[in-house]
Amino acid sequence: MSRGRRGASGSPPVLLDLTIESLDHEGRGIARHDGKVIFVEGALSGERVLAVSHRRKPAYEEASVHSVIHESASRVRPRCRHFGVCGGCSLQHMDIPTQVAAKQRVLEDNLARIGNVVPEQMLPAVVGPAWGYRHRARLTVRDVIKKGGVLVGFHERRSSYVADMDSCEVLPRRMSDLLLPLRGLVAGLSIRQRLPQIELALTDDHDTLVLRVLEPLTAEDEQKVRDFADHHQIRLFLQPKGPETAAVFHPPQAGLPAYDLPEFDVRLQFSPTEFTQVNHQINRVLVRRAMRLLDPQPGDRVADLFCGLGNFTLPIARSGATVLGVEGSAALIGRANHNAAVNGLADRTTFVVADLFKVTEAQWQDWGRFDKLLIDPPRDGAMELVKVIGAEGPRRIVYVSCNPATLARDAAVLTAVQGYRLRAAGVVNMFPHTAHVESMALFERD
Repeated sequence: MSRGRRGASGSPPVLLDLTIESLDHEGRGIARHDGKVIFVEGALSGERVLAVSHRRKPAYEEASVHSVIHESASRVRPRCRHFGVCGGCSLQHMDIPTQVAAKQRVLEDNLARIGNVVPEQMLPAVVGPAWGYRHRARLTVRDVIKKGGVLVGFHERRSSYVADMDSCEVLPRRMSDLLLPLRGLVAGLSIRQRLPQIELALTDDHDTLVLRVLEPLTAEDEQKVRDFADHHQIRLFLQPKGPETAAVFHPPQAGLPAYDLPEFDVRLQFSPTEFTQVNHQINRVLVRRAMRLLDPQPGDRVADLFCGLGNFTLPIARSGATVLGVEGSAALIGRANHNAAVNGLADRTTFVVADLFKVTEAQWQDWGRFDKLLIDPPRDGAMELVKVIGAEGPRRIVYVSCNPATLARDAAVLTAVQGYRLRAAGVVNMFPHTAHVESMALFERD
């Protein structure tokens, strides 16, 4: 039933009384009223809630929970006091098993609806720590006079404004504790209105921050930044233009950050503005599972496509296989070559710069035949690539995905056109408390 949609001007909002039937792919509750679907942010399946509509369309509405009349057993109290305002998390009101189950359903639904395919086996979900897991983050900086000065944090939910946050439960504690000192640092700089972003790259050895500076620091600014870095024992980079311009500022002798994959005796260096996985602990499990499914053996020839700086390439090479890594970024290929050399794997690896979104059949054939293939594309997926894999393609493909819709689309081509079977698929909870679905799938030919 409904108690109406909105009150007269100046009166409190009139509430919708809704029963939540299920969850959508963003983790919002789905209810129905007067022939409309209503997506309710903050509601869980099976709950009865009072909701406030904030966006109305002819066929649906978007709303948010005002109060819960009947709670789901999966509802928990959000740990972060900024939850609901900060847009960094959307699912802290849902316990972790329910979050993971919802993501698994999103993956299964996309594979069935878009790919018209059902995995022969659903892999157990990969899970890890629910808090303090974000070792990479991009924080927005704004000097907001109406809110008392400089803000450093994530955007507010459904807004371009910066959340007024003094802590963050998904950042490691040491970095959460640095949010207020960072506000103080920026507030004391002459270019505080020309410093729009701070990027974090945290590793087991060092914490690195990149200040995006649209104007040069003054000598006084430079000293304040040095003192801040020394006091908090962090490394600071400055980025005057694009990501490739990020360079060490203090300490001047600081090297690049690096992370380890100890199971494969691999250490990978990276620039703090280059892509690496946000969740280091889950990445180790991700690589382990990919290696188990791919099963590279000495003598195998393997391709790692969208290889980045070698996150999968070097563990594959450590198995004794020879690997071709392909990536569109020349800078990342340079980093991958360096990482292969310092890990003693240069003789088993070859890296090529190529735009895999425009790969041709001739280009694919020029790279030669492969026994096995690993694909780890960005959100757009790998449609052009899977279309050129012909009858001589590898017998096994491991596909690591950050977008279940494009995975499902590509799975349709691999199974219906290229003759593969979807042997297994499962989710990886890389981003707890968000609706982001990371997954992995195994395709094989008989």
